[in-house]
Amino acid sequence: MNFCRRTISLLILCVIVSVPSQGQITEILQGSNEAKKPAPKSPTDPLGRDTPNGTLFGFLQAMQNGSYLTAAQYLQMSPTRRAKEGELVAKELKALLDDAFVGSLRSISTSPEGSAQMGLPPDREKVGTLSVDDSEADVILARVNDPTAGKIWLFSADTLSKLDALYDLLQAHQVETHVPRPLVTTQFLGMSLWQWLGLIVAVPVAAGLAWVLIELVIFPIMLWRGWRKQPQLAHWRRISGPLWLVLGVTVHRVLIGYLRLPLLHRHYYFITARVVFTIGVGWLALRVLARAMEQWRLRAIARGSTGTGSLVLLGQRILKVVLVLVSGLAVLGALGFNLTTALAGLGIGGLAIGFGAQKTIENLFGGISLLGDEVIRIGDACNFNGRVGTVEDISLRSTRIRTVERTQLSIPNGTLATMNIENYSRRDKFLFNPNLGLHPKTTPDQLRYVLTEARRLLYQHPKVESASARIRLATLDQGWPSLHVFSYVLTRDDAEFTAIREDILLRLMTIAENAGTVLAFPTQTIYLGRDPGVDKEKAEQAEAKVREWREQRQLPFPDFAPAEISEIRDTLPYPAPESALHRNSG
Repeated sequence: MNFCRRTISLLILCVIVSVPSQGQITEILQGSNEAKKPAPKSPTDPLGRDTPNGTLFGFLQAMQNGSYLTAAQYLQMSPTRRAKEGELVAKELKALLDDAFVGSLRSISTSPEGSAQMGLPPDREKVGTLSVDDSEADVILARVNDPTAGKIWLFSADTLSKLDALYDLLQAHQVETHVPRPLVTTQFLGMSLWQWLGLIVAVPVAAGLAWVLIELVIFPIMLWRGWRKQPQLAHWRRISGPLWLVLGVTVHRVLIGYLRLPLLHRHYYFITARVVFTIGVGWLALRVLARAMEQWRLRAIARGSTGTGSLVLLGQRILKVVLVLVSGLAVLGALGFNLTTALAGLGIGGLAIGFGAQKTIENLFGGISLLGDEVIRIGDACNFNGRVGTVEDISLRSTRIRTVERTQLSIPNGTLATMNIENYSRRDKFLFNPNLGLHPKTTPDQLRYVLTEARRLLYQHPKVESASARIRLATLDQGWPSLHVFSYVLTRDDAEFTAIREDILLRLMTIAENAGTVLAFPTQTIYLGRDPGVDKEKAEQAEAKVREWREQRQLPFPDFAPAEISEIRDTLPYPAPESALHRNSG
């Protein structure tokens, strides 16, 4: 895998370096002889010993394949000694690496020059330590010049000189003394058969132990909550799956430590376990995030902060994407990929995506600003530039509206953030503001009667805000007296408002009829018969009533006295006595 990455990197570097500059193009066009000469090629090592990482892994791979003569080529020996003792020394080194190596194969340099280390010259690289009982020896690689392969890395002669003493101290694994000999001597892919069996058996054992650990923690908590008569943990099962996976991998890794796997197998096992562990942690984090966000959203809605609830829902979706991305990068890191390069590529790709997805980013931040400012919330009835509907969902990209025609309207959040939105659900009361016209032959006293009784009606009605209610004679230039009504109806429900408005208009028509006049309408009427005009009898009664108010100095112009307003406020029965609702409520 590392060799493939290095090869691809070298190819890309060669392509970049091979791009000619303007001066080079000129030289080529001029037929420069020096530019036509091929560059000398440096020798390459077919065994991959050009880096410390390649040397260690190449040696382990050769030993696993049983190629002992090839493995001896990774040792710093003279040709004569390599021919006599190379195979034996390679076996001792392999045994010590498998049972006594302390270090991380992931940190071994993949650079041909190695890595700078304190206390060592540039041509030396420490890759780990061999520890047997109380004796230790550093595993040092030396960079030497090979006539056919160029500069290569080998296990140093100083390290090889200490192998005999350490190998004498190395004892057989305690488990092997109790295992049938055929299981120890039989090898499969470079590992004893008993170790393969132990690796497989450890899986159900680790799964069972992980389940027991979870139950040991949850069972006392459930007993305690049951004793205190509290709700049981109904949602903990949602996280039990990923938690079981995380604990199972952890327990399995502990059990595998007793098997003393060969170094190369142990390295690949740790990579696999790390990947599975990372996936389990990411899965667990997603479940915990979903549960925490759901609780937060429900609490916000219970407090009446539905806007906060919608913002939490949007934040949950964003955090899920971020969490999946982080988990993916962690898995790549566990597999050995260079995260620095991945993050750099991700940054460059992010800039490219950002330029290409400006609208998407605009919609994302538009949705965040809408929810953050609580301009709209799920369930609100709003007017969106002439389209009336109810907000059904606010997603990462758009907001879905259910219109009064029962169609679904989708508006990008970026557009919605710049739109003038009229939110009907935030209305605390309804405006009642009609213009009423009276018959052109209405006398001034009849008009005063209508104005007085209409004001009284607005003050008395329990569903009308009396502090702001008013009715005035507005104009006379339309051919009839025009009355302007301004008041607020105390309700937030549209259906209830229409019922109250209907009740007020009917009462106003009754007042006009009692005054001996009628409401006029903005239409042109052609009379083919005699115009009956106003009701003279009722007109005389209305005028007499006004004269009475005038004589008693109780004429309510420009308005009723404050004490009288306070006395008559909310005294009008609503619904009307003849209403079916009024009868049923009584």
